[in-house]
Amino acid sequence: MSTEASSSEIILEEWNGSSSTKLSRTATITASPSLRIQRSGGRFTHVWRRLLQAFVPEGFPSSVTPDYVPFQVWDLLQGLSTYIRTMLSTQALLSAIGVGEKSATVIGATFQWFLRDLTGMLGGILFTFYQGSNLDSNAKMWRLVADLMNDLGMLMDLVSPLFPSAFVLVVCLGSLSRSFTGVASGATRAALTQHFALQSNAADISAKEGSQETVATMIGMALGMVLARFTMGHALAIWFSFLSLTLFHMYANYKAVRCLALTSLNAERSSILLEHFMKNGQVLSPEKVSRMEHVLPMWTTSWSSKSAKQMHMQVHFGVRVSSFNHLELMDLLHSAGSHYKKAKYLLVEKKGIVSAILHKDSTAADALQSFFHALVMASLTEKSKSVHLESQSWMDKQYGVFIQKLRSSGWKTERLLSHSIIWKANWVCGPLDSKID
Repeated sequence: MSTEASSSEIILEEWNGSSSTKLSRTATITASPSLRIQRSGGRFTHVWRRLLQAFVPEGFPSSVTPDYVPFQVWDLLQGLSTYIRTMLSTQALLSAIGVGEKSATVIGATFQWFLRDLTGMLGGILFTFYQGSNLDSNAKMWRLVADLMNDLGMLMDLVSPLFPSAFVLVVCLGSLSRSFTGVASGATRAALTQHFALQSNAADISAKEGSQETVATMIGMALGMVLARFTMGHALAIWFSFLSLTLFHMYANYKAVRCLALTSLNAERSSILLEHFMKNGQVLSPEKVSRMEHVLPMWTTSWSSKSAKQMHMQVHFGVRVSSFNHLELMDLLHSAGSHYKKAKYLLVEKKGIVSAILHKDSTAADALQSFFHALVMASLTEKSKSVHLESQSWMDKQYGVFIQKLRSSGWKTERLLSHSIIWKANWVCGPLDSKID
């Protein structure tokens, strides 16, 4: 608030906003010759502003990244499609269980529903065990895969009435598929929320997303009930509606992840950035890299491109020492005593594949450096025979410049997003012996 005083008039102004939003004057109060209130803007504008605050983060749009809006739009559209299809698949599932039939028993339907949920719970645990550490490093890919698995699960529910003898098996497979969706979608959403938060406002973004999804859920349920009502008893109409909405759901999900311009470094983004820097001496922006990276698993697109094999596919990160044979161990010992005396990692190259071993005392910065060093070595395997010396020379001259340019271009260089490194090593280089544990 601000006040101005004079001998004949006092003015009191009311302002609306916070430290992170643009302040706007909403009312002016004067006390001379009599008390008078003059409101700025219409009542509708004020109500609309208050309503909007329930659905967008405080300080929007400056408090979130530029890719927040397009991602949320496509994400809500795909969510709306999911909620509409849920009514169709649930209707088919309940019909298959026996709801509405006199011959159906409560205990039988309860057992089948329990077995379905139990399968989903076990599937979620197993998926977390095998892929939990990989979700953060490939958030875009797993976000898309999660929704595709959800489509598969809903399809299983829809076809379950067609196979009464294998009903339990089909329903359990659908629940298993959706369990992957729950784990992958929740984990990747947390990573994306951190990406969107520019002012340490991840909790606010998450809360407002909950409000957006609630509205989308209500609209989707209402439309789904109307659609289920009109298509009841018409198998062709049900399948046409379901498949059409599924195709739109897949398209909306693809557009959503394509909107994302993540600034964290994972294996593929690091490979793209380094390859371009080694050729042109420049660092690509997150927006340009986002258009070049894969959002589907590599095996789904490698058949259409002979150049799909990127440098990061030639790097095995966090390798177990005991997995090497005798000759490779001798090479490893030689490298520890000659090329990597001061480094917190070891690199071994064989037939174009570079294996990276981290020291037990290595930090996040060491892990990032070791991966970029391995990428440099991988790029030299077909051009040079002394890959250790040439890659080390490049690292000594260019790595510092490269990291600085990454930071100035908006990339986060604190750590490398990779799978969990559970195998490390320790080596001690002395004048008489070299030892690896």
